[in-house]
Amino acid sequence: MEQAPEFWQRYEAAPLPPPFTAAAPAAMPDGRWLHLPLRDYGAVAVTGFIANQASFSVLRPICAWMAEAARDLGAEVVVGLPTLGHVFGAPVAEALGHSNWVAPGYSRKKWYEEALSVPTSSSTAPDARRMWLDPRLLPRLQGRRVLLVDDVISTGSSAHAGLALLGKAGVRPVGLCVAMAQGDRWRVEWPQDVPVAAAFATPLFRRVEGGWMPDEATRPAIRLPLREAA
Repeated sequence: MEQAPEFWQRYEAAPLPPPFTAAAPAAMPDGRWLHLPLRDYGAVAVTGFIANQASFSVLRPICAWMAEAARDLGAEVVVGLPTLGHVFGAPVAEALGHSNWVAPGYSRKKWYEEALSVPTSSSTAPDARRMWLDPRLLPRLQGRRVLLVDDVISTGSSAHAGLALLGKAGVRPVGLCVAMAQGDRWRVEWPQDVPVAAAFATPLFRRVEGGWMPDEATRPAIRLPLREAA
């Protein structure tokens, strides 16, 4: 069996040339490039990023860029969404000067309450399941400025579940911070009072002869960190 190329392990000094076939380049705030696999969805393709398979040398700058992008939101506590948002929750919270963070999960503990859970699915994990919040962590959230953190926003389904879960705790977040904002499909129903920050953004890709080309009209215009933040 032919071994698939290993992604998310290093940054590149130059981007791949178009048209793109198996992978496409994503521009980083410091001028480097991260080559990401393309996922073929028929009419469009999207870039993939599996954060818990990435190298520490790739993740470390992304966490710093995320924190810089979200810093002016004035968050007092970070909530990292499961599963891959947990990769970023702790380091982003630490970079923002916090002493801890809050981690909802998909596993119910004996003392969890049904009222602090919501159904959820995502574009990469379509099977429905429930997201749970430990009731013992409510004092960390209530009356505080809360920042949601996740790995990617694509269709927005998992982020909406995070909003719903915080709503059950009586909290409206000051923003959502992600590593990668992917395309513009999530914008359709996203609330305008919850700004989205990201380390980097990628468009959708349209099929052309010989591969795929970025549809720049779908590249999300979200707050990005300054180049100096790298």
